[in-house]
Amino acid sequence: MPPLSVKKSSAPSNIDRAAEIFSKYEDFILAVIRYQVGNNAQADDLFQDFFLSLASRPIPPGIQNIKSYLYRAITNDIVDTARRAEKYKTLMHKYFECIDYSINKNTPENALIEKEELDKTLALIKGRLPHSEARAVTLRFGDNFSIKEIAKKMHVNSRTASSYISVGLSKVRHFFNSKKR
Repeated sequence: MPPLSVKKSSAPSNIDRAAEIFSKYEDFILAVIRYQVGNNAQADDLFQDFFLSLASRPIPPGIQNIKSYLYRAITNDIVDTARRAEKYKTLMHKYFECIDYSINKNTPENALIEKEELDKTLALIKGRLPHSEARAVTLRFGDNFSIKEIAKKMHVNSRTASSYISVGLSKVRHFFNSKKR
């Protein structure tokens, strides 16, 4: 295994070579990137990325036309960046399809319909369940109270409040299942 000093000595020379090329051709590199991209913010990012690219893959010795080489390398880096962005976007779409997530699910109309349905369901629950169970379920799902908050509001312990909710929901499920038959 070669000593670490060998690897260290090659890295600074690549960075020094890239810095030398950038100082000599900076205006040309930036002009090509801006021409290819058109977006100044993205051009600045690509400019920085191209320096890293040039430091990791230096210009091979024997290249006669440096500007031509730089033009081709810049174009290739921009294409690679666009491919990576497109691949990322595609993967994100696949991910959101897998989890069935949509940012448009809760439109104002849907939110209003859901609220009306919840209100009807809670009214049905109040009519079908004993007072304690109906109140506990309403506080939990209608008002989004925690079990502790429900217990405090109903002047019972947390286990009792949880039991009211559990028994109440069981009765509601039984009621809805019998209605479907």
